[in-house]
Amino acid sequence: MRLDKYLKVSRIIKRRPVAKEACDLGKVKVNGKVAKAGDDINIDDKIEIEFRDTTLKIKILEIKEHVRKEDSKDMYEIINN
Repeated sequence: MRLDKYLKVSRIIKRRPVAKEACDLGKVKVNGKVAKAGDDINIDDKIEIEFRDTTLKIKILEIKEHVRKEDSKDMYEIINN
């Protein structure tokens, strides 16, 4: 699955154009490397997203095309390092 779509489906970022813009600005890294919106992601990849005053680090647990809002948090795990 594309990175920007994963960020939207998992509801880490609410809209796909916003996810694409974050990638285009270099604010998203996958496994320590700056990622593009179209990059494929896999289970166990680690994503870092720079927001204004914080960085969110997650590990991908599941990849699904469609998921209900209440189940979206099961797609990833927040990590500290």
